[in-house]
Amino acid sequence: MPFAPFDWIDDEARRRADAGLVRTLRPRPAEPELLDLASNDYLGLTRHPEVTGAAADAARRWGAGATGSRLVTGSTALHAELEQELADFCGFEAALVLSSGYAANLAALTALTGRGALIVSDAGNHASIVDGCRLSRAETAVVPHADPDAVRKILLAHDGRALAVTDSVFSVDGDAAPLGALAEACRDEDAALLVDDAHGLGVLGEGGRGASAAAGLAGAEGIVATLTLSKSLGSQGGAVLGPARVIDHLVNTARTFIFDTGLAPAAAGAALGSLRLLRREPERAGRARTVATALYDQLTSAGLTAVRPDAAVVSVRAPSADAAVRWAADCRAAGIAVGCFRPPSVPDGISRLRLTARADLTDEQIATAVTIVRRTAPGA
Repeated sequence: MPFAPFDWIDDEARRRADAGLVRTLRPRPAEPELLDLASNDYLGLTRHPEVTGAAADAARRWGAGATGSRLVTGSTALHAELEQELADFCGFEAALVLSSGYAANLAALTALTGRGALIVSDAGNHASIVDGCRLSRAETAVVPHADPDAVRKILLAHDGRALAVTDSVFSVDGDAAPLGALAEACRDEDAALLVDDAHGLGVLGEGGRGASAAAGLAGAEGIVATLTLSKSLGSQGGAVLGPARVIDHLVNTARTFIFDTGLAPAAAGAALGSLRLLRREPERAGRARTVATALYDQLTSAGLTAVRPDAAVVSVRAPSADAAVRWAADCRAAGIAVGCFRPPSVPDGISRLRLTARADLTDEQIATAVTIVRRTAPGA
C-alpha cells in the first residue's frame, strides 16, 4: 500500500464542498476597494491617523515585537499603562492584557475553574468560550440561549465552585445577553459570572464603556469581563478585567498568558490611542448604535428578515448556506463587503449575512448598502 497518511483530508474537502461550506482566504488590498460592512471596526478607528500614529510611535520606541512572554521580557511600561486605563475606563479594579481575545477567554475559563468546578455556558457563546470550557477540565453544562432561569436551575443543583459564562453581545445575531438577571442568579447561588464583552466595548454603556457598565455590573463582586482590542479599538489583542486578586491569580496560573509571547508594542500603543480617542469622542458609541438601527429598519422595510440589533451587529437570514455564499459574493461584486456566517459558525444551523455597523458610515453609505443587499437577495 502507498504511504498516504493525509488522504482522509481529500474526503473531508469533498464533504465540505458538497455542503457548501468551503472557506477560502481573500487577502484585501491596503487601500479599501469596497464599502466595508464586514469588519469589526465598529468605531472606524483602525485607520484613524491618531491610532496608526500611536502604533508607529510604540514600535519605534519599544521595538517591533514584545521579545518574550509577559513574565520574562514581554511586559513594557506601555502594557501597564494600557491595563490601568482599560480597567479605569470599563470600571474594574484591574486588567490583564493578552495577545488576543481568544487567549483572554481561554485564560479566564481555565484559571478560574478546573476539575471539580462547574461552568454554565450559553448555547450561543463564541467558539473561544467553547474551547475554554473544553480545556478547563471542569464539568460544563450548556443551557438554552439567553435563559437565566436555566442557568439558575443548573447552579442550584451543583454543590461547589461554579462560574456562568456568556457573550455580552452574541456575534451571530447581535442580540444582548440578559446580564442583570444572569448576575442575580449567580449571586443567589454563590457563583461567578464571566462576561465576554468583545462586541460590547466601544458600543454599549456610557461613552462605550461596555455591557457590564451598561448593566451596572462593572467592578461588582463576582464579575469578570473579557474583551478584545481588535474590534472597537481597531487594534489587536485581548484583556481580562476584574478584581485585583483575580488578575493576580491569572498572572500566576493562566497558561495562555504565561506561555505566550506578549502583545506587540505597536498593538498596545494603537489600543491605548483608540481608548484615549474614545474618551474624548464618546459620541462614537452612540453613532455606531444609530447606524445599526438604521440598517435594521431599512432592511426589514425592504422585506428582508433581520434580527433587531442590541449593539453593532445586524444579522440577515439567508435561505441556505449556498445562498448565503452567493449573496455575499454578489454584494462584493456590487461594491460592498459583508460577512457570511454558515455552519459550523452558527450553532442553530441557519446561514446569515452579517453586517457590522461603523460609527463613521454616512447616511448615504447606509442607503447604498441597503440597496445592494436588497437587490442581490436570493429570489429578488
